[in-house]
Amino acid sequence: WPVVDKNTIYGGKELKKGWRARQNMDPRLVILSRGPQLYSTKRIAQEAEKAGWDVRILDPLSLTVVVDDKGGRIFHKGWPIKCEAIIPRIGYSITDRGVPIVRQFERMGVIVMNSGDGIIRSRNKLIACQMMSAGNIPVPVTAQIVSWEDTNRAINRVGGTPCVVKSTQGTHGAGVFLAHTDQHARQLVYQMLERGMRPLIQEYIKESHGKDIRVLVVGGKVVACMRRRANGDEFRSNFHLGGSVEKVEIGPEFEAIAIEAANILGLEIAGVDLLESERGALVLEVNSSPGLEGIEKASEKNVAGAVAERLNQLLKSSNQDDGNLSADYRDQNNSKTGSFSEY
Repeated sequence: WPVVDKNTIYGGKELKKGWRARQNMDPRLVILSRGPQLYSTKRIAQEAEKAGWDVRILDPLSLTVVVDDKGGRIFHKGWPIKCEAIIPRIGYSITDRGVPIVRQFERMGVIVMNSGDGIIRSRNKLIACQMMSAGNIPVPVTAQIVSWEDTNRAINRVGGTPCVVKSTQGTHGAGVFLAHTDQHARQLVYQMLERGMRPLIQEYIKESHGKDIRVLVVGGKVVACMRRRANGDEFRSNFHLGGSVEKVEIGPEFEAIAIEAANILGLEIAGVDLLESERGALVLEVNSSPGLEGIEKASEKNVAGAVAERLNQLLKSSNQDDGNLSADYRDQNNSKTGSFSEY
């Protein structure tokens, strides 16, 4: 990846083991992930390489932003990062630190599959619910709680108990509870408020208890879907909580809702969770960093391959619109050599 040049740190010296000078200009992709060995990260890297991308996986917490008279730049271990595209796999716990990195890549004219704004919207369940409802996307009735005294009124607004009590932020089913009585709901809300959390009361969809449908949307198209079922008495169907997954086919209505939900939140890659209710599909949540293991195995679809294909489409579009293509890429493409950084 480094360029052999007298002006680089390795000019005239032996390259680090395992690195190579690039003879042909392949587009450069950075996957922002803290888990290079995770299934999803590895699969995206594999398929992107097959599609002609030079791939590097970087921990977003190892990157820094520097703003000076040259504008904003991103550095890794002291060296500027240069690439044509990034795929953020930003975990919930590092959202506040990871999103500024994503936004800087956007300002640099890099192709970003899931913008910083899209990630923020999807991570706040109230904001996502507000935006989808405003866009005529059906969602369960949801009420925000700002004080413990609001709990009874919120319960009534969502149709009474049982109801779902959840935090506005969280992933993998964390901070989501089923309250069977008003007293239980009040206790949960009180505990959340005491811990500085922002609780929501949400309508309980009885007919969808312990199951939902995960729809994977890439570039405005449904590429795979699966039904998730909870384990035992658990009402949350998350794969990470030991739930099972199975292949499922969905109709045009469900597809259209999933695609529009991803579009409203501004996500290129989205895992849209749908509940099957008596009044039709309801969007429960939208995940901006969906796992691929369960859905690839259940659906027998190459989701990572669809991501790589979408990357190539975005690159082609950037090449046609030279104003969106970084000057660095044009220079490197003309010289037929390039690197991720000036290592």
